[in-house]
Amino acid sequence: MDIVAEAARLRAEAEARPLRLPVNRRIDERHHLVTDDGLGVWFTVQLSPRRRILEAVFEREDARPTDAECRAWLRELVPDREPAEAPGLPDARARRFEVFEPVPGLRYGAAAP
Repeated sequence: MDIVAEAARLRAEAEARPLRLPVNRRIDERHHLVTDDGLGVWFTVQLSPRRRILEAVFEREDARPTDAECRAWLRELVPDREPAEAPGLPDARARRFEVFEPVPGLRYGAAAP
């Protein structure tokens, strides 16, 4: 599997259909990929009134995703950014990484206070 090409496809799908928070939390399969070795990769772009959130989730049925495989995907999904791993349960088989980007002037719906 070509990580570069698949990451580019996931990024393009997420950019084309960002989730609008808090109302639109529905993620479709275009934001998801399962690699040949069973690693599930989810990537979304979420828009809140003041932030753009890039989120990557990695999961396996049989084991926790390794640092090396998460880093390989993160280099392609969020290049030139430093994603932070969200806290999770110690025995969880999923890992979530986020990048929060402030976006001046990004607003939708009701006016922010």
